[in-house]
Amino acid sequence: QVQLVESGGGLVQAGGSRRLSCAASGRTFSNSAMGWFRQAPGKEREFVAALSWSGSSTYYADSVKGRFTISRDNAKNTVYLQMNSLKPEDTAVYYCAADRLIFRRTVPNKIIDFDPWGQGTQVTGSS
Repeated sequence: QVQLVESGGGLVQAGGSRRLSCAASGRTFSNSAMGWFRQAPGKEREFVAALSWSGSSTYYADSVKGRFTISRDNAKNTVYLQMNSLKPEDTAVYYCAADRLIFRRTVPNKIIDFDPWGQGTQVTGSS
């Protein structure tokens, strides 16, 4: 039902900022939590941030807390990930994903909770 297209990745110097966008289509977008995940070379995909369907709650991985901000603009059917103070260890392919459920009462943060997924966008934090 929901299709996701990501953009905004690229090469960023350490300490720099970048904003990722995820454009969504489908009638369930406004009723679904949204999340960002990342997968670094040689590592498993890991949770980064998520936003509840209502936009009232967020949850962040400890590794990005205070540096990254997830937000959504329902009028544009777009979710964002603002990344500040980037570090080399932030280098990964970043994926956005939509919650499998609508109106979930908690903020999901597990891979199994999300489907569909975007195609991913590469973010490289240089030292």
